[in-house]
Amino acid sequence: MLTLESPATLCELLTRIRHYSGIAHKRDIQLVPQQLKAASPFDYYPNGDDCAVLPNGEGYSLLAIEGFINRFVEEDPWFAGWCGVMVNVSDIAAMGGRPQAVVNALWSAGEDKAAQVLAGMAAASAAFGVPIVGGHTNLRSQQTQLSVAILGQAKALLSGFAARPGQAVVAAIDLRGSWRAPNLNWNAATTADPAMLRRCIDLLPQIAERGLAVAAKDISQAGLLGTLTMLLESSQVGAKITLESIPKPPDESWQDWLCAFPSFGYLLTTQATKTADLIEQFNQCGIAAAVIGEVTDSLRLDVMTNNQCECFWDLAESALTGFAPSTS
Repeated sequence: MLTLESPATLCELLTRIRHYSGIAHKRDIQLVPQQLKAASPFDYYPNGDDCAVLPNGEGYSLLAIEGFINRFVEEDPWFAGWCGVMVNVSDIAAMGGRPQAVVNALWSAGEDKAAQVLAGMAAASAAFGVPIVGGHTNLRSQQTQLSVAILGQAKALLSGFAARPGQAVVAAIDLRGSWRAPNLNWNAATTADPAMLRRCIDLLPQIAERGLAVAAKDISQAGLLGTLTMLLESSQVGAKITLESIPKPPDESWQDWLCAFPSFGYLLTTQATKTADLIEQFNQCGIAAAVIGEVTDSLRLDVMTNNQCECFWDLAESALTGFAPSTS
């Protein structure tokens, strides 16, 4: 476990996290705005958020899709199937929406692992109350691969493009879990009460509809700092956060925790006057939530601890996903 006693230690911690593979995968996204900038016929909402947004007569239709790393699907096919539903539900919630239906595409070299993937999807579908309504299946592939898409509906939007200087940054994470080896996946979902899962997910659209937050992003495989950098990049702002303010299980190292993918983890920005009410919404559901910093106009994500301050990412010098208002 890394301690934070000397100036070099915080720098070393951030350097290790910056080179974590989950962040490298997000840098691959830079190809998308370069090649597909002119492909969308819509100009009313930016590309590069957690979901695509299509206005309709009752608010907004939300569309999202996730593809999974082949090694993860091979190593833990049941959990990959569960995550196929869970991460898509989380993307819909991060935009202030409620999930409606899921479809999937599954390839496998035979029935065994495909059956495990589908069993995981079915379990998550039942737990989150989201039906699986269609898909594509091929059992004659050379390896197991999974992609899952989702449809949702929102009355009011949260967006990674809505953060503004002066807003508070709030982190909300379910700490009631344990590691799902061999990866840094914090599992607080598969053994949880399904009614509790659905109640917690529904917090996000309630928060959007009450105007308690304006920007949001669910914490992805890029970890907390990588996800926050993505949010800042989309909004073309910066932030200064305090490490010790981040909700964390007491016995976990900062390096593991800041690289973790939590079952329920969100970053939100809001006006300082609304933080107490926002945090209370999560606390009532047993979710740890806290103000961890403030949005700035610096284009830098600065991390503070023990009177030290180090830059995790400088967007003025290096893009992460390449998505910003000018590219959307």
